[in-house]
Amino acid sequence: MAKILDIVMTITELSVYLKISKSTLYKLAQEGKVPGQKVGRHWRFHREVIDEWLGKANPAAPRRTVGARK
Repeated sequence: MAKILDIVMTITELSVYLKISKSTLYKLAQEGKVPGQKVGRHWRFHREVIDEWLGKANPAAPRRTVGARK
């Protein structure tokens, strides 16, 4: 079941994943610059969608999975 939980990230988890502050992430999410959705008062982000979004932001960057080593 832990695998299912890893699919969706909270604002805190995504801020760590992206290495940006939560306040910056809140601003980007509210402006629609980061793909996510609000569930009640809370933001949720699909890891796969975020990874695709990151790849589109820099198409020349090599694609890596989290935890993969060069």
